[in-house]
Amino acid sequence: MKRIITVTPNPAVDVTYAVKGVSIGGSNRVAAPLVRAGGKGVNVARVAHQLNVPVLAIATAGGASGAAFAAELQASALPHRLVSTAVETRRSIALVDTVNGETSIFNEHGRSLEPAAWLALKRAVRESLRAADVPPPGVIVGSGSLPEGGHPGFYAELVSLAHGAGVPAIVDTSGPGMLAAAEAGADLLKPNNHELVEATGERDVVAGAVRLMALGARRVLVSAGADGMMAFDAGQPDRYWHARLPFAFCGNPTGAGDASVAAAAVALCNGRTEIEHILRAATSWSAAAVLMPGAGEISPRHEELATMLIVTQKELP
Repeated sequence: MKRIITVTPNPAVDVTYAVKGVSIGGSNRVAAPLVRAGGKGVNVARVAHQLNVPVLAIATAGGASGAAFAAELQASALPHRLVSTAVETRRSIALVDTVNGETSIFNEHGRSLEPAAWLALKRAVRESLRAADVPPPGVIVGSGSLPEGGHPGFYAELVSLAHGAGVPAIVDTSGPGMLAAAEAGADLLKPNNHELVEATGERDVVAGAVRLMALGARRVLVSAGADGMMAFDAGQPDRYWHARLPFAFCGNPTGAGDASVAAAAVALCNGRTEIEHILRAATSWSAAAVLMPGAGEISPRHEELATMLIVTQKELP
């Protein structure tokens, strides 16, 4: 079995509070939060690890919060490799309103990494791609925002490193970094609908996905919340696919996108490149993540949910 390597340059300590109704401007009494090492790539690795897929989560960590981040990863037994940095690891706070079915997220900005940390992060990726005493790499996943001052070409470099090792690359980011990853020939990009429109400047999601493929992306998976997910394949330029459930879930959606990336990563790691297969897995895993209290895990109902999907094929204009 091959291994999924995830790379998270801007991780976070995730703090999730479950609140029975939020009183804006008032006092809210809450139970102790769920505190977990997070960030999009770490969440991707957690989901795959939950399903017994070999993983390695590469991330940066620094300061007191970075020490807590490292300790939680160690306690969770998630295989990882951390790059030390002089800056404090950020925090992400989620307030899950269990009465109104709404989740509010407060993401701290990641502070600039020193040049040595960027070099160490790339070195960790290269060494992990060459490691001979572990399951061989099956896919590289670059996920999340870049810390302040991060070069937009970082994920493009990650794609090049992966391809140089004969490994497919998935990138889930936004803005110029997404465009650079497309130009580098990413095997799959996973924006949400808002990120896609903002990055490409196109008014419509379909046009935005087509633009990413014109730049060089091989596949594009676009999430749109309760409206489901769309999938595009540069090898089939005349059509695309849409998948959705016949109903919406209430829950915590913060890890839904990461679960869909995990599904795509497991598929590519296993040599499953068919876009409809990837779409079905990604949509059902995404929905299954909403049913869980925190990001980085999915409900065992994902197989049941996959049987309920409504999948349609549509012609591109």
